[in-house]
Amino acid sequence: MKKEKFHIEYVFEKVSRRSLWNHLTTPPGLSAWFADNVIVNDNIYTFIWNKDQEKAKVLSMKAEASIRYRWMEEEDENAYFEFIIHTVELTGATSLEITDFAEPHEKADSIELWDSQVEELKRTLGI
Repeated sequence: MKKEKFHIEYVFEKVSRRSLWNHLTTPPGLSAWFADNVIVNDNIYTFIWNKDQEKAKVLSMKAEASIRYRWMEEEDENAYFEFIIHTVELTGATSLEITDFAEPHEKADSIELWDSQVEELKRTLGI
C-alpha cells in the first residue's frame, strides 16, 4: 500500500530558532526528545531506542530552517520526514512544521506519536 504524505504544525511561544534547530539536528538535542541516543556519522544519523536502532540519511538541510531525513530501511523511495521552522508573522512565534508519510490506516497513529514526541520536545525546551 502506498504511503500518504501529511503535514502537522506546532507553534512554540518564546523559543529561539537556534535552540529549536539544535533539538532537531544535534545528537544531544535529538536524544532529549526523539530517541534515547543519537549517533551522527557524516550524513547518517543512528537513532537508538532501548535495544532497537534505525538509521536515517540527511537528504537536505538549510541551516536553522529545514532538515529532511530518510529512513535507510524505507522501501518507499518518495517517503521521508522533514522538520521546517517558520516564524509566525503576526505574533513572532516560532512554528515547527513536520512532514511525514504513513499508510492510510496508520496516519492517525503517526500523528498521535508526533503529538506526544513534540510535547516532550516542548518540555525539553522549557515551554
